[in-house]
Amino acid sequence: MDAIHAQGVRIAEALQNRLMDHEKLWLSVTHLGSPKAAFLLCFPATVYLSRRTGVAVIWAAIISEWLNLIFKWVLFGERPFWWIGESQLFRTNQPQVRQFPSTCETGPVVTAAVWWVMASNLSAFLYARTRSVVLMAVPFLLYLGFLLAVGISRIFILAHFPHQVVAGSVTGFVLGYALSRLVPDMRPLRFFVFLSGGLLLGTLLMHWGLERWGVDLSWSIALAERWCARADWIHLDTAPFSSLMRDSGAALGLGLAQHWRPQGWSLPRAPRALCMALTSLALYHLNRLALPPAPPVLFYGLFFAKHAAVPPVVMVLVPGLVHWLTRKGDKDK
Repeated sequence: MDAIHAQGVRIAEALQNRLMDHEKLWLSVTHLGSPKAAFLLCFPATVYLSRRTGVAVIWAAIISEWLNLIFKWVLFGERPFWWIGESQLFRTNQPQVRQFPSTCETGPVVTAAVWWVMASNLSAFLYARTRSVVLMAVPFLLYLGFLLAVGISRIFILAHFPHQVVAGSVTGFVLGYALSRLVPDMRPLRFFVFLSGGLLLGTLLMHWGLERWGVDLSWSIALAERWCARADWIHLDTAPFSSLMRDSGAALGLGLAQHWRPQGWSLPRAPRALCMALTSLALYHLNRLALPPAPPVLFYGLFFAKHAAVPPVVMVLVPGLVHWLTRKGDKDK
């Protein structure tokens, strides 16, 4: 694997040499491809256009990010930014590369899964409206283009090797394809309670069992802390257990949202646009809500609650408020 990793570092070096003038663009692309964007941007953007598609998007985000966490634990994948130093292969010929604030964050599995769900649903919608095979193909071409851009951005910032980007993208595509056919729309609340609890307790038991067998699951955190260019680039909200809390919290929140308002709110186009604006504002402030980093149990508990609030805010509270305001306005006329 050393030869593959070394070649990957040289590819990253070449990309940085050629693309550094567009650094901000590639950092923006990698942020758009992050799990956080799937929950806070893709989900609300789609749910007001098609409720079922929105549910499929957050469903794909939950399961793909959780599986990504499990893959990390069992596959022990290296990361370029620490492998360069750990391998000791570049003592006399150091690659001319640099790190970025997003270097120590997550990968392309979630991106490929979530954006496949959006692309396939948009393609089906366009074909149903136009019967045009050309228009039907456009979302898939955009999907491939965006996936390529995210992959390049991940290599550019030294977050992943090229072979990891390819493997993650293929895995994400397969997950997106499968999960889009298993959307838990209109499932009872107990399904989501069991799902949330299963993700949480199952992962904790797996973590406990692997550590009992002598597997050091914190090895990647130790390497990131050792080789990350700046300590403040390592955030607690991108740690493995934060991913777990986001996924289990969002699963419970999705169940609560569907339980409280099973059919959603029927809104015309203009009120739905208002919903998008208000939701963006609400999620922006929810995302910026600072959580105390210690003790860890408190942080993770609040992180769980924070993401459990996302589906009810998006699917119940904001559209309910807009529905009430528009009905009130109609009555006052």
